Amino acid sequence: MLIRANSCPIRALAAAKVSRVPWAKGRQAYFGRRKNKQSLDAVEKAAFFVTLDETEQGYRKEDPVTSMDTYAKSLLHGSCYDRWFDKTFTLVVFKNGKMGLNTEHSWADASIVGQLWENVMSSDCLQLGYTEDGHCKGDINQNIPFPTRLQWEIPEECQEVIERSLCTAKSLADDVDFYSFPFDTFGKGLIKKAKISPDAFVQLSLQLAYYRDMGKFCLTYEASMTRLFREGRTETVCSCTTESCNYVQAMEDPTQNVSSLQQFMINSHHFISIWIAADKHQHLYRLAMTGAGIDRHLFCLYVVSKYLGVESPFLKEVLSEPWRLSTSQTPQQHINLEKNPEFVSSGGGFGPVAADGYGVSYILVGEHLIHFHVSSKFSCPETDSHRFGKNIKQAMVDIIALFGVGMNSTK
Repeated sequence: MLIRANSCPIRALAAAKVSRVPWAKGRQAYFGRRKNKQSLDAVEKAAFFVTLDETEQGYRKEDPVTSMDTYAKSLLHGSCYDRWFDKTFTLVVFKNGKMGLNTEHSWADASIVGQLWENVMSSDCLQLGYTEDGHCKGDINQNIPFPTRLQWEIPEECQEVIERSLCTAKSLADDVDFYSFPFDTFGKGLIKKAKISPDAFVQLSLQLAYYRDMGKFCLTYEASMTRLFREGRTETVCSCTTESCNYVQAMEDPTQNVSSLQQFMINSHHFISIWIAADKHQHLYRLAMTGAGIDRHLFCLYVVSKYLGVESPFLKEVLSEPWRLSTSQTPQQHINLEKNPEFVSSGGGFGPVAADGYGVSYILVGEHLIHFHVSSKFSCPETDSHRFGKNIKQAMVDIIALFGVGMNSTK
């Protein structure tokens, strides 16, 4: 399904995610018969959605920070009427030839979409290739049908519903504070020389960064895949542990310096070392991957309690704490970046889960680069995505310094 970004804002009906009621009622009242039903059926039976966006996006050397933030926000929500958020994914093609994806989350997780797009890029560029004049190699299919313009009948009262949905969606989108940045001081190559899991290293860095940013700890969500199981989706790794808190507090002890902290790591009779904190994180990750996590089991109990009409004080308490730090990693798998460095990806991101929290997505790109996406809400006076991003960078540098491995050794 292909649509131009500056046409009718019907798609805003699917963008107001605070409540799905207006869209549900709108479908029943205005899209259940005649032209509107036929056009909506054509949209919903399409495999995916394509938007030809009239804006220019992408990384610009002269303005690296703003350009990446704008690029990310455009893919996240656009103008709120130029993406069909109910579709599996929207392929967004910008005016300057840059492109990206906006993905609906219920059908698959981000890693699935990342693998899909990597496979498309690798097969298109590395296997099929292009001619000298820039066209794709291969035979032209003459039987592809021409585009058909969809017809809609939008009465005034339906237009009012659309405008209200658009206003709600724009309010949500304008509140997103997004910071997308590359961290190239070192990457997983150097982290592995320190004999620590790269994911555990990043998660411990996020714990230190959050403590410095907010002055406290919080319930932390890290997504773990459960694809060892049929139809498995995700489980939660609770990255904020007693071990990670002890380590962060040792890092922030004003009586400690790098030398004493290095000794503290070697001799951990009285403190929990970073390795113990990292090992705990890896243990929790393995439990989550193998079905021994707790969050999805709690959710199942919650669903059953609702079905049975049983009030559970236990569930009410354990499920009431918000995920103020929600994190996820999107792995890169198909493309060999050492041989094809031009395929470096910035990964993808998402909005904050809690109104007073942060959303952090990261991708370990090759051996020498980690790209972060940090989100929060402008309406929260306590959070600031760019401030938190700076704290993440500093935390990464401070922790790697303890291992005595040179940051230039990977260059």
